[in-house]
Amino acid sequence: MPSLLARAKPPSPLAGRLSAQSMLFALGEGTFMAGSAVFFTQVVGLSAAQVGLGLTLAGVAAFITAYPLGRLVDRIGPKRAWAISAVGQASMFAVWPFIESFAGYVAMAVVMEVLGALGGTAHGAYTIDVLPPRERVTSRAYMYSALNVGFTLGSLVGGIALAFESLTLIQVVPLFTAAVFLVNALFITRLPKAPHDLRTAEERAVKVPGPGPMRNAGWLLSMFFAGVLWTNQVILNVVIPLWLVEKTDSPWSVLALLFGTNTVMCIFLPMLAARGVKDRSTALRAIRVSTVFFIVSCVVTLSTHEAVGWLTIALFFLGHVTLTGAELFLSAASWTFEAELMDPRRRGEYQGAAELSSTLGRVWAPAVYTFLAMSWGSAGWLVIAGIITVAAAGLHPATAMARRFLERHVPADVLADAAAGEDPADQVAPVGPPIVTQPAEPGGVAPGGVTRVP
Repeated sequence: MPSLLARAKPPSPLAGRLSAQSMLFALGEGTFMAGSAVFFTQVVGLSAAQVGLGLTLAGVAAFITAYPLGRLVDRIGPKRAWAISAVGQASMFAVWPFIESFAGYVAMAVVMEVLGALGGTAHGAYTIDVLPPRERVTSRAYMYSALNVGFTLGSLVGGIALAFESLTLIQVVPLFTAAVFLVNALFITRLPKAPHDLRTAEERAVKVPGPGPMRNAGWLLSMFFAGVLWTNQVILNVVIPLWLVEKTDSPWSVLALLFGTNTVMCIFLPMLAARGVKDRSTALRAIRVSTVFFIVSCVVTLSTHEAVGWLTIALFFLGHVTLTGAELFLSAASWTFEAELMDPRRRGEYQGAAELSSTLGRVWAPAVYTFLAMSWGSAGWLVIAGIITVAAAGLHPATAMARRFLERHVPADVLADAAAGEDPADQVAPVGPPIVTQPAEPGGVAPGGVTRVP
């Protein structure tokens, strides 16, 4: 037991503080997410179609504002932007119980999503900026585990509220989330300032020389292909549940086992998957491993159509394990690409450009994957596996192009800070629980298979 506890310690005190913040954010967000469907339909009085339309409009708003928000993060500093986002979200959650119309819901959804996008961009820029290069991947793996722990606890709290089937209690849920987010904002303000937060107003006003991320075709392509790879979350949350219900004889209750398996693996295994991922070369190796896991998951899942009884359940379990493996190795690679392929002087701007490009890489997936799997059957699953394989192959030359762009346009002494992790010989991967998607972070974008709602 002492050995397990020792190995469960964060890589550094700073990583521990950031992980605590991740868990705090996910506790509030997860609590609201668990009861959001009931809140919007039964308390606000919306139809399912109205809820979906509001989410779509909010997503469009976040997409449009992603790049300007990234530039804002660079201008005012990542920590300050992150704290502003947290306070803004806390305020918005506190207003939710007073929304009584579709127009009010849409306005709230748009503001919440934009604030979440600001927080996600600022969080990504802050963590890369504040963490020492040799600790970036291991620390973010630990934070990913903490995020999933927080979402699990939040789901439990939300589930308890739902169990009473009381609309009065459901109305309290967003107020609880608002209080947690307010504490989260206070927590953020007490974190150390990152180097870009220490710049003076005059330094922030100086334009960074050289071209920005929108002219870095390698970066945009890399993030597009990464977005395609992150469509594994669509398979996890949308396609497999539909396939299980409509195409197999498996009991519906198996879905709870599958999601539980994903959550447990995303709590205990991120640091193990990140072990040895320390630069672009090792990150691309992780991408290849992730792709193999994804292909195996597709082949195993398509075979459930012909299986019966306990064999069907076992195959679904194996398919979910391999799909989660794809997610874990993709996460480790993604953190490395963020560190190694961004101009250290423009991290907020690069995060904003990444959100634009990665959204284009994944926004089409729910409709396309559902059609392929449900209409084409086994052939559709193989096409899905082929799409992921093409994206993984395209990521290799795209990241090389992005790196060459930085080497041409960023001074060598500045580029030296664009490092991801440590030598695997120096690293011991904890396997016990830490204090844990998406394609992902606790500023407003939830990874680990969780779909964020406003």
